[in-house]
Amino acid sequence: MIFLRSLLFNILFFAWTAVYCTSIFWTLLFPRPVLIAAIRFYMRSLSFLERHVIGLHYDVKGVEHLPRDGAYLVGAKHQSMWETMKLHLLFRDPAIVLKHELIHIPLWGWYAWRARMIPVKRGKRGAAIASLVRGAKEMKEMGREIVIFPQGTRVAVGEYRPYKVGISVLYDELKVPLVPMAVNSGVFWGRKTFLKRPGRITIEFLPPIPPGLPRDVALFELEARLESASNRLAVAVGGAATLNPRTADPGNAGAVPVDVEG
Repeated sequence: MIFLRSLLFNILFFAWTAVYCTSIFWTLLFPRPVLIAAIRFYMRSLSFLERHVIGLHYDVKGVEHLPRDGAYLVGAKHQSMWETMKLHLLFRDPAIVLKHELIHIPLWGWYAWRARMIPVKRGKRGAAIASLVRGAKEMKEMGREIVIFPQGTRVAVGEYRPYKVGISVLYDELKVPLVPMAVNSGVFWGRKTFLKRPGRITIEFLPPIPPGLPRDVALFELEARLESASNRLAVAVGGAATLNPRTADPGNAGAVPVDVEG
């Protein structure tokens, strides 16, 4: 049954995406909010398919931790493509940090460019960081939420990858609150997997890390909180915990140590 539901969902997902992305081409000629509204409708339609074809639902916790006004950073755990399709339903006007190559994908990339995402060219580290900071500062002036996946890629449940310095540089440069966003989506919708499992995904926003901490301390605090919360959410639905060598204990929400590597 899971195989058949996954097969039907994948067929509908790709067919609907192709039809919809083609049909909203006209939004590129109008002010940006028109495109954002179209993106939101698309994401709601995918949620409808998830519920009625796969039996996949989701809950959002901790919304009280999101600042009500102004720009802020979101450090989001990235386990699946699933959470990328919910960002415009979670935030007012998110500016998502993404790989520059994605901008060159026909239609999809044009929409990402028009929606004013933050593309970053991979390559020379200094140039990449500079373009990231420059783009994020522009989005801060617009009062937008700046969403970044601190591990830089999707990471399977139970797998560990180190957190990259990009988010700590943004935290230091922007001087705005940093909100950790934990998920357990990978238990139901894995990285590069065909099967999508029924159940209930949880997104949980954690208390923000206030601006002003040393860069390395903020990065450690983000990693400790985010890994601990994502482990807790994954284990609650039968997933595996990740042993984080930085915090030593997968259940440690970790007080900041005296000495932290940069």
